[in-house]
Amino acid sequence: MAVTLNASTTTGLVQSADTSGSLNIQSNGTTVLGVTSTGTSVTGTQSVSGNLSFNSGYGSSAVAYGCRAWVNFNGTGTPAIRASGNVTSITDNGTGDYTVNITTAMPDVNYCVASVCTLSDAVVAGNTERGFSPRSYTTTTVRLLVTDGASGVDPLLCNVAIFR
Repeated sequence: MAVTLNASTTTGLVQSADTSGSLNIQSNGTTVLGVTSTGTSVTGTQSVSGNLSFNSGYGSSAVAYGCRAWVNFNGTGTPAIRASGNVTSITDNGTGDYTVNITTAMPDVNYCVASVCTLSDAVVAGNTERGFSPRSYTTTTVRLLVTDGASGVDPLLCNVAIFR
């Protein structure tokens, strides 16, 4: 038997049942948590306090450290964001010098920036991918510089991920 609990703003808490074998928790008629014999589904934006832990076949459950912000942008000409999460914009400070502007501030400046950029579409002798060098961190920005060894260069493709 399935049980549905619906917290309605007009009728209060409503319980209903059928024979599907699931449990559904609803808010105003929209299921936000569903439990069946094959698993659990959560819809909408959910807030979790404490640490999120999971075991994805690694043998034990461990804390998950998620990417707090990321951006994929074009570094040539006027920088243009292709796709992003928790990034409002990119500031072009000069050749190869960019500031990533973070939407929701980091809790502090003790975060990790992982980045890589591609200088051109052409396959040339040597590695055409370069990493950014972080120049400065704040809770809402990270300034990065990419060089070809001696001077700044505008890369074709830039990818930046921030973990905390």
